[in-house]
Amino acid sequence: MEEHLQESELYEHHRIICDPGQEPYRLDKFLMDRLPNVTRNKVQQGIKDGFVKVNGQEVKPNFKVKANDEIVVALPEPPRETEIIPENIPLNIIFEDDDLLVVNKEAGMVVHPAYNNWSGTLVNALTYHFKQLPTMKDNEGRPGLVHRIDKDTSGLLVIAKSEKAMSGLAKQFFDHSIERTYYALVWGVPKEEMGTIDVNLGRSEKDRRVTVAIEDGSRGRHAITHFKLLEDLRYVSLLQCNLETGRTHQIRAHMKYLGSPLFNDATYGGDRIIKGTQFSKYKAFVENAFKLMPRQALHAKSLGFTHPVSGEFMQFNSDLPEDFTAVLEKWKNYVQHD
Repeated sequence: MEEHLQESELYEHHRIICDPGQEPYRLDKFLMDRLPNVTRNKVQQGIKDGFVKVNGQEVKPNFKVKANDEIVVALPEPPRETEIIPENIPLNIIFEDDDLLVVNKEAGMVVHPAYNNWSGTLVNALTYHFKQLPTMKDNEGRPGLVHRIDKDTSGLLVIAKSEKAMSGLAKQFFDHSIERTYYALVWGVPKEEMGTIDVNLGRSEKDRRVTVAIEDGSRGRHAITHFKLLEDLRYVSLLQCNLETGRTHQIRAHMKYLGSPLFNDATYGGDRIIKGTQFSKYKAFVENAFKLMPRQALHAKSLGFTHPVSGEFMQFNSDLPEDFTAVLEKWKNYVQHD
């Protein structure tokens, strides 16, 4: 653009405050890590066109952002309407009081409206069943949400119904004091029965939808997953995973890094045979198991937190869904009779 638009003609789309521990890092790469569905060219052009400001100043794409910097992305067109259309979708509520509720989300349901999924989400359902849910600052369009799980991951989510619950739960997530336990069926068997994966995660520069491990810590965000072997099924294993941090696709990306992607996780390479024989009988068995559970084998099994109003510690547990149980039984039978 030859002439920058006046500030009054721009609409704020994103406002990001860098973490207090942020090391100096190129602005264009930083935004690629933080913003969904963008290319490096698009980010660099936006910076050159003056649509990105750091601490109120226009900068170049190679500008190094640092701790506590404020980055604002403002564009000529308004952001998509954040009004949520309430939809009468049934919810599996396992606990509810005046301040919060715990729901057991089924696989296939998107948690909040976003690109390509503006309806049929958990948030559409929540706004139908509950009025005036609180919204976290800078999280417009996602009332009640303090965390999320992927579309094809099943399991437990806590939802805030009051402002006090929202701030109290958000602080517990920030402090990593929430207990989150997942069950994952993964390819192969880890060398150790228990372990911790402490490797940064960031968006892939080749495919922005994918999260990748970054061993040298040069970019991405700190991520810690603890795992424990529950069942050794020779070709696959059932793991218990506990999250210390909550990054996008954290368990899925960390298990891929470990060499044991989740069973039938197409995004991370688990939708093909990773371990086992080349016999046609085995291939047919695995294909049938894929059909039985046409998603990544990941379930948010339990959730523990301190009630933000009463101060009571609460623990919730959920059963594995039918597709997960069926595939697990299928593998047990196979290794017993193989």
